[in-house]
Amino acid sequence: MRLWIGLLCVLLLSGCGYNEMQKNDESVGAAWGNVQSALQRRMDLVPNLVETVKGYAAHEKDTLQAVVDARAKATQMKLPVEALSDAHAMESYMKAQSDVSSALARLLAVVENYPDLKANQNFLDLQHQLEGTENRINVARERYNEAVQIYNTSIRTFPNSLTNSMLLHLAAKEYFKADEAAATAPKVKFN
Repeated sequence: MRLWIGLLCVLLLSGCGYNEMQKNDESVGAAWGNVQSALQRRMDLVPNLVETVKGYAAHEKDTLQAVVDARAKATQMKLPVEALSDAHAMESYMKAQSDVSSALARLLAVVENYPDLKANQNFLDLQHQLEGTENRINVARERYNEAVQIYNTSIRTFPNSLTNSMLLHLAAKEYFKADEAAATAPKVKFN
């Protein structure tokens, strides 16, 4: 009789989803690390881009300062894995990153007025690196959202939801969402 009870307990525990939820939680953390790494790469490129543009577009100080300020704010803002369930913290983090993207877009639009700068090899290299980094950020965000979907599903579906409510108390993670400014396409004017 004890053997049957022990065997029943092992079968029930093996199907409880505990390990699956732990694995999915780790996947979310790893995906978030990739997002942060890609965002850090962008932050590392910004000072070089600003310095390159500064030499050609000295009277565009407001635009350059907006990029520097947005980068400084975004660099100061940290969002650890433990805070990914906090909607307000995630929203603030996404806003800071969006401000950097907007400032960079304005800077690159200003560059159109400076043909010598557009032909400068250092600027072209930085622009290509920035474009590649933006693509990496997008891919990392997509992978993070996929990991969050799998994780959130695993903690909400039966029988994992029972295990979670009794043992783990894991909270759903927030998705990385586009900000409201992304709803409208930027307008580019060529003189």
